[in-house]
Amino acid sequence: MLSVLLLAVLPALLLVYYTYQQDKLQREPVKNLVKAFFYGWLSVFASFVISVPSMGMGLFPREILSLGDAFRTAFFGAAIPEETAKLFLLWLFLRKCRDFDERMDGIVYAVCVGMGFAAFENIEYLFASGTDWVTTGIGRSLTAIPGHFAFAVIMGYYYSLNHFDKYRAPLAGLKMWLYPVLAHGLYDTVAMSAQVTPEISGVITVVILLGCFWAIKWARKRMASHLLADSMDIHMGIDDQ
Repeated sequence: MLSVLLLAVLPALLLVYYTYQQDKLQREPVKNLVKAFFYGWLSVFASFVISVPSMGMGLFPREILSLGDAFRTAFFGAAIPEETAKLFLLWLFLRKCRDFDERMDGIVYAVCVGMGFAAFENIEYLFASGTDWVTTGIGRSLTAIPGHFAFAVIMGYYYSLNHFDKYRAPLAGLKMWLYPVLAHGLYDTVAMSAQVTPEISGVITVVILLGCFWAIKWARKRMASHLLADSMDIHMGIDDQ
């Protein structure tokens, strides 16, 4: 059991640590990171408040039998409820967080929430996979976990823009929800389509891996962008004194 938990949680924790290391100007208190991580766990249960009624209303099916089913399940069963729940828990955490004083902080805390969600979800998948838990864990470490990481960076990037630079980015408040939902929904649509077209599952896997690679590259650029803006604010503050 310990090995399963380690394989499930370690990839998410490594990405939290990686993001924490990128915050070179003023790193966040570790206790905040831990708290935000567990807020991510809570977001799993919060997502059920949306996904369960959505299934009851017929917005997505119980079984995926067509590409249309894959699309509806990806968005209404996963992307919308999960990203909405993560955003709500991120807001709940940051609304009274005095340490949220730099743009990069939004990305750091969003990643903590996102990785908390991903770790909890990973535990469920690995225990459900039985004797194939190692294969499942490695596969998800290369796809699903980096995917959730990228969705979190997108959310945190626009969350900070909305908080610190709303005058320059008036639509950031919408984008911090919409863009993670779109990215997550498209990712899951591609992944779930393998259930309908297993003959091209290999191609789908390659597409997902390339997509995750591109998403992480994009995420690194967004981190660098916020770090640069924070650094300029610090230098301007020093010059004004």
